[in-house]
Amino acid sequence: MTVYFIGAGPGAADLITVRGARTLAACQVCLYAGSLVPRELLAECPPDARLVDTARLDLDEITAELLRAHEEGHDVARLHSGDPSVFSAVAEQMRRLDAAGVPYEVVPGVPAFAAAAASLKRELTVPTVGQTVILTRVANRATAMPEGEDLATLGRSGALIVLHLAAKYVDRVVEELRPHYGADCPAAVVAYASRPNELIIRGTLDEIAQKMKDADVLRTAVIMVGRTLGAEQFRDSHLYSPERERHLC
Repeated sequence: MTVYFIGAGPGAADLITVRGARTLAACQVCLYAGSLVPRELLAECPPDARLVDTARLDLDEITAELLRAHEEGHDVARLHSGDPSVFSAVAEQMRRLDAAGVPYEVVPGVPAFAAAAASLKRELTVPTVGQTVILTRVANRATAMPEGEDLATLGRSGALIVLHLAAKYVDRVVEELRPHYGADCPAAVVAYASRPNELIIRGTLDEIAQKMKDADVLRTAVIMVGRTLGAEQFRDSHLYSPERERHLC
């Protein structure tokens, strides 16, 4: 058997990849995060599939479910929200499977920041304005941030910063980024990106915290801060420039 870590996408059921949906439909067991993965996706599972909501399970219990399926010879779809490559907690699950000799594969998904950018109708990398995107979060009761990855340090780059899991701490975000980005720097928040209840908030860095509080946005939101969010006057990309040499194949 094989465990498939599948990125379920940011929320809308139709944003799972074709490969993800096909893999899901072929697995006899599905472990999913009930609070984050759309229930509609479970309709892709075989009618007789065993469905396990991991919302209240710890790592040991999740591992036990994976090993049980392995012993029974069943393929497993391990559904994670967004894309497994960032903030998904798959690394420790993979480590457990490696130790147990259980094979696994990863099926990428649409990450939340990409869905948020689509909702904002913004390219996050704009020629001559910004070509770097930093994906990060803030530490509180969760896992501590490594040394040198605090916002005050990352903010020195001036790059577009995308914050996950930070809605409750937006005041701290503003405080730590203001010295590097300026009070007037464009900022945006997308809550529940791609879902029917999606909410978009735009403003400056100094305005965004109050606007989030007014809208009662406390979770499931992506915060973005950076000059590319407001870029209008910029040079066209060299990619399609008439000055670029193009050779026929």
